[in-house]
Amino acid sequence: MNRRAFLVSAACLAIPHALAQDGGEVVASMSIIADLVRQVGGSRVHVASLVGPDGDAHVFQPSPADARRVAQAKVLFVNGLGLEGWLPRLVQASGGKATTVTLATGVLPIREGQETDPHAWQDVANAKIYVANIRDALVAADPAGTTEFAERAGRYMRALDELDAEIRAGVATIPAARRKIITSHDAFGYFARAYGLTFIAPQGVSTESEASSRDVARIIRQIRAEKIPAVFLENIADPRLMAQVARETGAIVGDRIFSDSLSDADGPAPDYIAMMRHNLAAFTKALR
Repeated sequence: MNRRAFLVSAACLAIPHALAQDGGEVVASMSIIADLVRQVGGSRVHVASLVGPDGDAHVFQPSPADARRVAQAKVLFVNGLGLEGWLPRLVQASGGKATTVTLATGVLPIREGQETDPHAWQDVANAKIYVANIRDALVAADPAGTTEFAERAGRYMRALDELDAEIRAGVATIPAARRKIITSHDAFGYFARAYGLTFIAPQGVSTESEASSRDVARIIRQIRAEKIPAVFLENIADPRLMAQVARETGAIVGDRIFSDSLSDADGPAPDYIAMMRHNLAAFTKALR
């Protein structure tokens, strides 16, 4: 290779891909969404997550740095279904012009009265909808990456199909009478609908709502009456409430589970598939 050809080749290698140029051009509202975007985008995207590992998107309070990230973003990936109530104000304050992509578009939502359950990712079939929406948005933002995005999305969807089968097989090992779980807040409705477990929580679908003493007393009575075997602490929740419930009922305290966010890279749930597998293992360990 002559010197000129070498310099041209080196320059091409040094040019970052379209969506990775500024380091913050793709922004996700929370860690689970950020991981899904990375799975599809690969090296063509650099993803910044507003709500980081072990963070609670329900009560998140954006900082000026978050506003700057949104201002610089080309694409903003959000969950929707009312999860990010703080987001419209953040987008307005940032003055940015990012394309906002709502990943729950196409999901059949769970609604209880006036509340919509935003935790659609807890059903793997819905995670596949998220992935399809991510693929289409990345293709629109970076057409040169169309083939790569399609291939990566296809491989990841096959991995999600395997995960879905794994969850169904794992739940099938739990005796039907023991498929009842207490969690801190009502984050597992989609998991329950898809996989046949019953989840009971003193808090509603948002951690913004505090459990009343009446709610806690009702849960305690239900645990005793139905002999519910285990309570689980969520990574985003104050553990004291579940500890109280366990003390007063004698229920097993299961391993910590992940509902609304991933763990950090060294934890048991550094990505979406690891999170779902970790939760399944926690459920089957306590309930079998």
